[in-house]
Amino acid sequence: MPYTVPQLTDFSAAALDDAVRELLAALEQESAAVGSENDWKAFRDRWIARKNGIFTQINDLWLKAAPAAKKRNVGQRVNELKPKVEQAVNGTYARLLSGALFKGRSVGRAKVQDTPPRPSDESESVQVTSPDVPSPVRGDSDPAEALPIVEEKPPEINQRIALPKAFMEWAERTGQPLTIDEAFSKAEAVDITLPGIRRPIGAEHPVIKTMNEMIGVFRNLGYSVEEGPEIETDFYNFEALNFPPNHPARDTQDTLFIAGQESKPLRDRLLLRTHTSPVQIRTMQKTKPPVRVVCPGKVHRNDALDATHSPIFHQIEGLAVDTNITFCDLKGTLDHAMKAMFGSSVKTRFYPSFFPFTEPSADVQISCIFCDGKGVRDGAPCRNCKASGWIELLGCGMVDPNVYGFVDYDPAKVSGFAFGMGVERIAILKYGVDDIQLFFQGDVRFLEQFL
Repeated sequence: MPYTVPQLTDFSAAALDDAVRELLAALEQESAAVGSENDWKAFRDRWIARKNGIFTQINDLWLKAAPAAKKRNVGQRVNELKPKVEQAVNGTYARLLSGALFKGRSVGRAKVQDTPPRPSDESESVQVTSPDVPSPVRGDSDPAEALPIVEEKPPEINQRIALPKAFMEWAERTGQPLTIDEAFSKAEAVDITLPGIRRPIGAEHPVIKTMNEMIGVFRNLGYSVEEGPEIETDFYNFEALNFPPNHPARDTQDTLFIAGQESKPLRDRLLLRTHTSPVQIRTMQKTKPPVRVVCPGKVHRNDALDATHSPIFHQIEGLAVDTNITFCDLKGTLDHAMKAMFGSSVKTRFYPSFFPFTEPSADVQISCIFCDGKGVRDGAPCRNCKASGWIELLGCGMVDPNVYGFVDYDPAKVSGFAFGMGVERIAILKYGVDDIQLFFQGDVRFLEQFL
């Protein structure tokens, strides 16, 4: 008589043991009777079909019917049964194929389904298409080296069937007797002399690479690195940096403000930082002089996108505060940094400018690295420097004493300088890129040039 799940009325441990023992015996008996793939499909559907399989009936007739005090013990028994039933179903499938292998059935290009198909009434499951298992290469080479890696569920099915089958064929061709157990053992062995899996190694984005090079220059000068939030308050982005309330940079035409801030005081309104200078303020608030930091990071401005402008770009700003720091220290620091970045032949020059947080302020130019500062290249005016021989690169200056008032520094005792430069601008010069948009489009063909 075929096995039917009994309706339990006694949920004692002894009764559960008897029921489980009877079920496993029936499972083993029915598994042994499977002799073909059609038999196996019927066996599989009978035991693990989701709608009316025996295991589903166990849940209904044993677990759900158990009294509350017994549900825990019954649930444990059911959970222990589930892997045993699934293992028996999958093991029967593997036995069918390995039995065919043992009988010496030819593989050729025959279809082999290396993952047991799921029950037919599992509407939510996906049937796995049976892939072609290629024949091993002819000759005396080890067939394991010629087999492809197949992703499947469960993974041991391919190892337990495809590889032993290949080893058996290989043994037959080479005249080396090999039993089915030896084939399985050989397939499961690991050859530690084979090369490992080589994973492709990525490369730094040119902007990040340039930023790290610049950071390295200042690290060698004794500077530390500080970072801060990209969403800042008006206080840190403008007020503490000596921007007056009516400064054009505080207008929405230049700065990206967070919506819904109108009810807040001006100094508390949130915005996307327009420079990394707020990190300098935060650093001075928590650190007493001497201070030497560089502040790299992403910044945002309300700029239209074109070949030389982007609403998102990267900056590196620097700050040095100590006793007796002069403009000569600033000039010497930046001259060294530019030579480290572009070569020892590069010259620098400073000319007056204005920034709210520095006084005096200066713009820094370097001699054109394309025409060696001559203004002429290949007999024609140099387009990079507009025939001037100089390229504007960054801004700098001595820290305005008013800024020290926001961080409790005594301007009578300390002095310092600050500078800031765009990373993309330097990357454009270093790599000869003519459009800043190329850095942000993610075109692999462009990025592969920097490997």
